Amino acid sequence: MDPLLERLPPGAKVAVVRLRSLGDCVLTTPALELLQRSRPDLRIAVVVERRFAAVFEGNPGVARLLPPHLAPLLSWRPMFCLNLHGGTRSLILTEFSAAPYTAGFAHFRCSWAYGLRIPRAQEILGVERTVHTAEHLASAVFYLGVPVAEIPRARLFAPQVKPARPYAVLHPAASAPEKTWPPGGFLEVARSLRSTGLEPVFVGASGDVLRPFHEFRVLAGAPLSEIKTLMRNATLFVGNDSGPAHMAAAFFLPLVVIFGASDPLVWAPWKANAQQIVAAGPIGSISPQQVLDSVERLGVKA
Repeated sequence: MDPLLERLPPGAKVAVVRLRSLGDCVLTTPALELLQRSRPDLRIAVVVERRFAAVFEGNPGVARLLPPHLAPLLSWRPMFCLNLHGGTRSLILTEFSAAPYTAGFAHFRCSWAYGLRIPRAQEILGVERTVHTAEHLASAVFYLGVPVAEIPRARLFAPQVKPARPYAVLHPAASAPEKTWPPGGFLEVARSLRSTGLEPVFVGASGDVLRPFHEFRVLAGAPLSEIKTLMRNATLFVGNDSGPAHMAAAFFLPLVVIFGASDPLVWAPWKANAQQIVAAGPIGSISPQQVLDSVERLGVKA
């Protein structure tokens, strides 16, 4: 049977379901770029929660951003709906999209419901090693018929603005305590960066505990579009393994990423100008000097 993409007529509408998780959204952009390069005629909509929609704003390969509700998806009238999320909600949206063609990974729950079940990334890529999340997502479009090629960097789009003074973005939060480097380490690093002429700017979600960093500029709960612009014009990023680290990597910002419980083979910044520090034990065993040494290896100067 011909690859699915060859069955789509010129100008067909496609819906890609990628509901949430900042890092996952960022790491979906290489797959979207590969799809757009192969079939530039397709009109691609991304189904995404409002809080993460800014990841895809300005992307020339994305024709429309749709909220994760059935009515706007039906209004888009996709010929093909690709589920890259995998949860129950994304399954329902995909199956009730009225698209003649649907696809999702075979390991997703209720995968029997998809018209096309995508096998393991290892099978598609011809490897048996652990694959990076960007490779996993890109393998889906290869299976659909995109010619296998080098997977590009993640891409975000934001205006370039010359800052009044150079600054470093620090993200001290993470999704779990075992992935969160202690605040004291971030404070020591921030003070050292300030002494070199880099203004530390701490960022976090509205629910993150950022009180320990009050002596510095703090952005708590800022819109993602604002964080994108902040990243685009920064000199350095230092943070835990988290979504903002993937944003920094997408702008090819020099970055230091601190890993605790997560696997850097799966979640390292993709094709980035990065230094990774992986804890040998608890994440608190990483010293501030290790982080500062990593900054020095990056050659970052104010």
